[in-house]
Amino acid sequence: MQDCVFCKIVAGNMPCCKVWEDKQTIAFMDIAPLVKGHTLVIPKKHYDPFTAAPLEVLTACMQTVQRVMHALRVSLGADGVNLHQANGAAAGQVVPHLHFHVVPRFADDGHHWNWNAKSYASAEAMQQMANRIKEHIEEA
Repeated sequence: MQDCVFCKIVAGNMPCCKVWEDKQTIAFMDIAPLVKGHTLVIPKKHYDPFTAAPLEVLTACMQTVQRVMHALRVSLGADGVNLHQANGAAAGQVVPHLHFHVVPRFADDGHHWNWNAKSYASAEAMQQMANRIKEHIEEA
């Protein structure tokens, strides 16, 4: 994709601070980190949305995510790691190329997720939602 920032990085037409690369994936530093060490993992081939990526590509991405998580914990002494994937603009996705945010976490890093948990009106309402989802779960 000519206009895709991540495709430009893969092609070598845009610089990045790379930490890992293999046949199918590349991992590089996020230029606007939530916490220092925040790393992005992407497939080299352009996929968007998430559901367009073949299972073997997702598997390769997860193997790279696992490597990056390990490296963040060992090299930075991270107390934990968040894995985040936004799919679609409504979910906060900015670059329309499948990618995973791997964010090292420290007890004193000052970052807090704005998680405002909701609830269902009843157990029956939750079950109705589950039934709607189940109707289409096998299509994937």
